[in-house]
Amino acid sequence: MNLKKMVAESAVKYIQDGMVVGLGSGTTAHWFIKKLGQMVKDGLEIKAGATSVESEVLAKELEIPIVSFEEIDHIDVTVDGADEVDPGLNLIKGGGGALLREKIVATESRELIIIVDESKLVKQLGKFPLPVEVIPFALSITQQKVEELGCKAGIRVDQENGRFKTNNGNVILDCEFEKISNPEELTQKLNMIPGVVENGLFINLAKKVLVGYKNGNLEILGRSGE
Repeated sequence: MNLKKMVAESAVKYIQDGMVVGLGSGTTAHWFIKKLGQMVKDGLEIKAGATSVESEVLAKELEIPIVSFEEIDHIDVTVDGADEVDPGLNLIKGGGGALLREKIVATESRELIIIVDESKLVKQLGKFPLPVEVIPFALSITQQKVEELGCKAGIRVDQENGRFKTNNGNVILDCEFEKISNPEELTQKLNMIPGVVENGLFINLAKKVLVGYKNGNLEILGRSGE
C-alpha cells in the first residue's frame, strides 16, 4: 500500500470550488497535486499557488490554474507534507529544501493541512536534522553561530551539482540537534542570527494532520482547543 498516495488523496475533500489553494512540496504533496489535477479536469474550479518550482511545473502539466502570490490576497487551504510531527502538531519541514516558501504560504493560509505517513510522528522534534536556510555570504560564520545553539550543522549537498541551492539561491544547513525541547525558543534564536533566512520549525501553524497507517487506517489529528 502506498501510504503517501492514500493520505494525500484523502486531503482533497477539504478543497471546494472557488478556493485559493496552496500546493506544498515533496513526495506526499506530489500525490495531492496529481489528485487535484484530476479533480480540476472533472470540473473543480480553483486557483492555486505553488511553494516550489517542482510543484508549479507539475501543477501546470496537470492544467491546474496557477496564479502568482502577488495576484491573490488570501489562501484558503494549503496542503503540504512534513518531515516530523510532534503531539502538539509542531513540525519540522524542509527536507526537500523549500522551507522558506512553504513557511510564507503556510503562515498566510487560513488553514494548513499536513499529510504524512505514521513514520513521521514523533514524541519530540529533532531526530530529523533541522533544515535552516542561510545566505551564501559569510557562510562559515553563520554556520558557526548556528552550531553555538547546540547542534552539528552540515551544508547540504546535491549529488549532481555540488552544494544544494534552494529555489531562492540560498544554502541549507542540516542541523543535528537530536532533540528539540523548546521549538519556540529555538526558532527565535535561529532567526536572530544574521545570515539565517528561515528555519524548518513550523510552530502552531498546522490546523489538521492527516496520518496514514500501514494497516490502511487514516487518522485526523487536530490541535487541542480547536
